[in-house]
Amino acid sequence: MTSKEIKIAYQEFDAIDELEAKDRELAQAAVEATAQAYAPYSKFNVGAAVLFEDGVIVKGANQENAAYPSGLCAERTALFYASASRPDKAMVAIAIAAGQDGHLCETPATPCGACRQVMAQYQLKSGLPMRVLLVGAHKIWRFEKVDDLLPLIFDSI
Repeated sequence: MTSKEIKIAYQEFDAIDELEAKDRELAQAAVEATAQAYAPYSKFNVGAAVLFEDGVIVKGANQENAAYPSGLCAERTALFYASASRPDKAMVAIAIAAGQDGHLCETPATPCGACRQVMAQYQLKSGLPMRVLLVGAHKIWRFEKVDDLLPLIFDSI
């Protein structure tokens, strides 16, 4: 038997202003997208913004439904819209922000497993690493690729 260890690396920032210009724009777009959430049940508004290789940004927000689990997370809303509207363009980054009552969560909210797998799928499709920004009111975490959020990605098909 051999023991192994998986380590992840990420950068932590104290404010959006500390980010590079393109990441700052993407993070702000995710924050803005939280206002478009339809979350009458959880009151947990999540916004996501996807950056394409050519600089275009598209946004999505979580959409709840009384017939749970028929709703959809912000990340998948943004990623599916991005893929459907620009199928031949590579997605190179995604930013995710969440809040309640008009205020961002103090620390970043992390994506669910299904959203991580969808991010992994689009990263694989593009052949490029997809940077992930998780945006909170007082902390921003930046991961250089989806693998850092989802080690041992399912890609065996």
